[in-house]
Amino acid sequence: MAITGRTVLAACGGTLVVLIAGAVGMWLVGAVLFLLAAAVVADLVLAPSARAVTFERGGDTSVRLGETASVTLVLTNPSRRRLRGRVRDAWSPSAGDRPDPSSPSRPRGGGHTPTHVVNVAGGERARLCTTLTPRRRGDHRAAGVTVRSLGPLGLAARQCTHTVPWTLRALPPFRSRRHLPGKLARLRELDGQHSALVRGQGSEFDSLREYVPGDDVRSIDWRATARSDSVVVRTWRPERDRRILLVLDTSRTSAGRVGDAPRLDHAMDAALLLAALAAQAGDRVDMLAYDQQVRARVRSHGRGTTVPAIVQAMAPLESELVEMDADGLTSSVLGGQRRSSQLVVLLTDLNATAMEQGLLPRLPALTSRHTLLVAAVGDPRVTEMSRERGDARSVYEAAAAERTLAERRRITAELRRHGVEVVDSDPENIAPALADAYISLKARGRL
Repeated sequence: MAITGRTVLAACGGTLVVLIAGAVGMWLVGAVLFLLAAAVVADLVLAPSARAVTFERGGDTSVRLGETASVTLVLTNPSRRRLRGRVRDAWSPSAGDRPDPSSPSRPRGGGHTPTHVVNVAGGERARLCTTLTPRRRGDHRAAGVTVRSLGPLGLAARQCTHTVPWTLRALPPFRSRRHLPGKLARLRELDGQHSALVRGQGSEFDSLREYVPGDDVRSIDWRATARSDSVVVRTWRPERDRRILLVLDTSRTSAGRVGDAPRLDHAMDAALLLAALAAQAGDRVDMLAYDQQVRARVRSHGRGTTVPAIVQAMAPLESELVEMDADGLTSSVLGGQRRSSQLVVLLTDLNATAMEQGLLPRLPALTSRHTLLVAAVGDPRVTEMSRERGDARSVYEAAAAERTLAERRRITAELRRHGVEVVDSDPENIAPALADAYISLKARGRL
């Protein structure tokens, strides 16, 4: 039950009329209030049941972060009376919900919860639309649908909250996809689909041709030469159908904000560009998210089939405020694949303490079987601080920033000394830089 503002105004108005009339007896005030109470009860009796109203949901189940989705709510009035009132479709504030202007109902209300004004005849249905523009990645669930059914006098209303489940998954925005066409063009050059093909590189046999001065003598095919009047050499191209494992570090270092987003979100964006690029190149892409346990895992079942699954698996991931379990990560990488050789791309932070106590001691076990590429998101603010010299505070900040940068350079050098490829770049350039490193490995025949 809910009392409307009209009831309050009627009570105040009746009391004011009694006082103006100069009545001294309380019985008159009581009579006015009694009549108002009777009208409220009658209004409640005549109002359609809010509990009997039924709902069905439909619409989008996923949307990229920053884009808009539409969720529909079909209301059915099973009673014979006309349903007049309001319907509030509640979502979490981060879902960015608001009534759809194109909805047949007139959206009213403010804040985060849209309110629809409804007027549905008995036995009829109404379609209510809500647009959602999520502000956070992950799953956004409907909180409940509250129906307020007004009586014919508008003095009181029946109210009931229904559970109408629906989940909208906000996917990573994948802002780096604008780089994909250019990177694909470079791949076509390597793969022989472009006029700028470079022969003689790679590790997968492509074709035979006549020897020309400057060719590597180790590429001579002696059997084909014996059957020909000239020396014949083999040509190679980057190998297809290789396996790539993307490893997302979801430990405490991934929670640090770099620019306007956590480091984990920048790492996801770079990983998605690499996954899309590798899938186009014919490679198999797997994904693993790990801190002290496996948070998400995607295994490929065919070339180019896992990118949508990786996007879905990334959506609910959050940073965990725990240290990385390097032994567990190494075991997951080494034990989770059947092939003896693959490219492992670890997206983490070049934090000196975490690296020295975690990854560095385990490098021999990883690099002995796999090609390891470490990608890290650097903070451009640290670089800016290292250049400031305006006052004493700036000098101290510059010294701290320079020490941080020196530690990153030292860790980078140590990783490369163990044969690890390293990509360290700011948020704007980490995705294309990682894609370039992948293309470079293919061009050098290391995949």
